[in-house]
Amino acid sequence: MTSWRRGRQVPGPVPADAGPPSAQGPDGLVGPPTAPKEPERRHEALVCVRLTTATPGSHLLEYLRTEPCAVGAWWIAADIDAVVRLSAASLTVLHRAVADLRRRGGAEVVVTHTILRALDLSDAAEPPTAQAAPARVPSPA
Repeated sequence: MTSWRRGRQVPGPVPADAGPPSAQGPDGLVGPPTAPKEPERRHEALVCVRLTTATPGSHLLEYLRTEPCAVGAWWIAADIDAVVRLSAASLTVLHRAVADLRRRGGAEVVVTHTILRALDLSDAAEPPTAQAAPARVPSPA
């Protein structure tokens, strides 16, 4: 007897001598394990925000609470008012979120820094090779 699963013809029940359940796939079929799906590539940016003089900080806060791309934000004591971390599935959505931060969030100045990848801060990281760059020796004055 055969049954149709996901558009392909497969045998009915799995025989008892097919191997341990761990060798069976998620649908109960025996075969090579399916490769785990690669995590979705996220595009992220840190955005430095300076608000207009007429925009209260509460306005930015309320806006960020409704912005789905905003995953973190910090008030900063510097030439800027806040740093916002944005994350999106595509660059188009990320660019739109930055533009909306200026247009709807009340930002006067927006400086965007795209996040490329995380730094490995563990001690197990490989030390740099000796051939990486020669040491500079200061010349006597």
